[in-house]
Amino acid sequence: MWVRSTMTYRFSFAMTLLSNFVTTGLDFVVILLMFGHVRGLGGFSFAEVAFLYGTTSTSFGLADLLLGQVSRLGRRVRDGTLDTLLVRPAPVLAQVAADRFALRRLGRITQGLVVLVWSLALLDVAWTLPKVLLVPVMVVTGGVLFGSVMVAGAAFQIWAQDGAEVVNAFTYGGNTLLQYPPSVFAGELVRGVVYVVPLAFVNWVPALYVLGRAAPAGLPAWSAFLSPLVAAALCVPAALFWRAGLRAYRSTGS
Repeated sequence: MWVRSTMTYRFSFAMTLLSNFVTTGLDFVVILLMFGHVRGLGGFSFAEVAFLYGTTSTSFGLADLLLGQVSRLGRRVRDGTLDTLLVRPAPVLAQVAADRFALRRLGRITQGLVVLVWSLALLDVAWTLPKVLLVPVMVVTGGVLFGSVMVAGAAFQIWAQDGAEVVNAFTYGGNTLLQYPPSVFAGELVRGVVYVVPLAFVNWVPALYVLGRAAPAGLPAWSAFLSPLVAAALCVPAALFWRAGLRAYRSTGS
């Protein structure tokens, strides 16, 4: 319904899509300006940083397109309209994700893909079959990882009711963090996104293998191929947390 509504005014959709493309691209403009003054960042070249940016931006864009609307759940909890979704014969998570589905978010995915393809053309990498296959796997599993965090964050809002910004610190904040090399951050922060909230498996761990660099936080080289397993493992607690949140929901009493 929301897609049909959006496509009714095609010029308006094209303008919002372009606006989303340009707005999200400002993050990469910052990197371009930075490399206008330095030759490297934490020992990484421009092509390598662009590769990190392209992979995480595309992954986050996929998750944001499909599940970005779950961040609105806190508002539904506060005004009691979540009750309406609970009585419908459809999964609540699917309804929340589809609520006001924003097709304009394709602009973020497109912008990330443009930078990713550009970086692949610039990289000086000895490509092997595992490295070639790892790039699309990295993008897809990264989307699953971000999506799991978004679902867990939506469940958290059932209790917190107004915790969207806390969740954004892990989703939007994680996306921004992963756009830069791990070598520019403190070791404690790197270990946190490797072993606690494993967002490093979105791109840091597999991307460093592709670039021929050591894995972060002392991980072995073969850990680059663990991203699908980590993504699947993170889906389990996210799903359990979501079910627990729905069971804990008590409505507004109105």
